[in-house]
Amino acid sequence: MSRFSESERDRIRTQLVEDGSELFARYGFDRTRIKDVTESVGIGTSTFYQFFDSKEALYVAVLHAERERLESRIDEAVSGADTPREEVETMLRTTLREVRSNPLASRLIVEGELQLLYEQLSETERQSIGPDARETELPYASRWAAMDEVRYDDPDLISGLLRSLIFVTRAQDSPIGALAVSEYEAVETALIETIVDGLFVD
Repeated sequence: MSRFSESERDRIRTQLVEDGSELFARYGFDRTRIKDVTESVGIGTSTFYQFFDSKEALYVAVLHAERERLESRIDEAVSGADTPREEVETMLRTTLREVRSNPLASRLIVEGELQLLYEQLSETERQSIGPDARETELPYASRWAAMDEVRYDDPDLISGLLRSLIFVTRAQDSPIGALAVSEYEAVETALIETIVDGLFVD
């Protein structure tokens, strides 16, 4: 029988995800130990297993929370757009900015770590995190696909097209032909303009 009340359990689980997020972002999955997280939260290592079955399960919960946070930021940014074309451009700029500045967002989107780790979890762990952890369709893709001014009517194709642009962020750190900041920004802007122009029918 757990010695924690329901409100205490909610608080501890939330703190495990929040502190785990900071540690995973700073040190990565391999270098972050369960002990590091539990010490940060102020609980014993054995208590950790009342909340998560493994470090992998915690990391998936962290990445799932990161995806929800990212989608919320995109929603907020896109809500100010006046046209579908501006929505796509805003979504791309917001996503690329997050991927460049946030290690967890990069691991989530570019490395696909959420989907990879999700496959390793038990069905019970998956249900506790959320059944939508492997969704591949981008927000708004279905709505854009239904618009007459959009060239393609397949949401998966639109998602793949826009997601492929995210990989341009790797150009900054490429061991061969790495781009300086100013060069990268020019390339990113040009690619966004090219993708958006090609997505919409004149």
